[in-house]
Amino acid sequence: MPRPEPMPGYGQLLQRGYRSLAGAVRGCADCGWELSRRTWAENATLAWSETLLCLLCAVGWTVLRRAASGRLFRPFGEWCNLQPKDAAKMPESAWKLLFYSLSWSYGAYLLFFTEYPFFHDPPSVFYGWEKGMEVPTDIGIAYLLQGSFYGHSIYATVYMDAWRRDSVVMLIHHVVTLTLIIFSYAFRFHNVGILVLFLHDISDVQLEFTKLNVYFKHRGGIYHRLNDVISDLGCLAFSVSWFWFRLYWFPLKVLYATCHTSLQSVPNIPFYFFFNALLFALTLMNVYWFLYIVLFVAKVLTGQMQEVNDVREYDVAESKQATGPRKAGELQLPKSWKEGKHLKNGLIKDKRL
Repeated sequence: MPRPEPMPGYGQLLQRGYRSLAGAVRGCADCGWELSRRTWAENATLAWSETLLCLLCAVGWTVLRRAASGRLFRPFGEWCNLQPKDAAKMPESAWKLLFYSLSWSYGAYLLFFTEYPFFHDPPSVFYGWEKGMEVPTDIGIAYLLQGSFYGHSIYATVYMDAWRRDSVVMLIHHVVTLTLIIFSYAFRFHNVGILVLFLHDISDVQLEFTKLNVYFKHRGGIYHRLNDVISDLGCLAFSVSWFWFRLYWFPLKVLYATCHTSLQSVPNIPFYFFFNALLFALTLMNVYWFLYIVLFVAKVLTGQMQEVNDVREYDVAESKQATGPRKAGELQLPKSWKEGKHLKNGLIKDKRL
């Protein structure tokens, strides 16, 4: 087995990644729909029973979330006497914190407490790759959990979650992630998939934990300083981990392996451009959300924001002002319909795309 390669820098990633991509383009004389169809037929391995199981689990996540919210999270919020707007959003964060804590812990177990060397030696994700190779049971379980959850999340973003300024991008993110999960499983790129999921889930754990402390710092009509301090520390940890895991480790470990070293291990690797395009799209979305983090930090440093809050939330008052005064003879409709908004979880959700 080759010796572990030192992690490259950004310069090496750009130089070697571009060289590999350019070489792959020059060597792909017959690229097109016909080649894609043939490659899928020859390399993809995905049983209908596996697809059905994933769909059933996605429905199961949805049912479980509704039950947990109705019987556990909402009653707990009422018992804690949260403010109405915080009580409406708390079940969503509690649910996501529960899942991402489970999924990230399982990913950490696979990468650090088994014999898989993928984190310390990312190029090894493609060692010994063969089409139709058997997926280890422990990795298969991770794929079933993640694939079904992101299937559920597409539905939840539209019909269950509070609507935010980045909800459209979030929806695109879930579609891209689910596509990566399905195709990486079908083409047996499951090793790199585990690394991708591990590097992304930790930020979601910290984000939802921080938001819960924001919701709980004003409860029972009393200000709780401990939750305020924890939310400040959680925000700092979230900002650092987002950059470190998603903008440092993710490109230098994952993109370097998929763009450059993958061609060394598997010269004719199937759907090379397709997978790398999706991973680049994921990177761009990570940069997009990082701009929100930078915006938040700038507002805190300039005194525009005195406490931790979610800068992605729609300001309902501003949205109403933006609609302007009613014109003479204008058809009267309920305000929530007229402004393109719908009530979800007690919150007005702007559904305009």
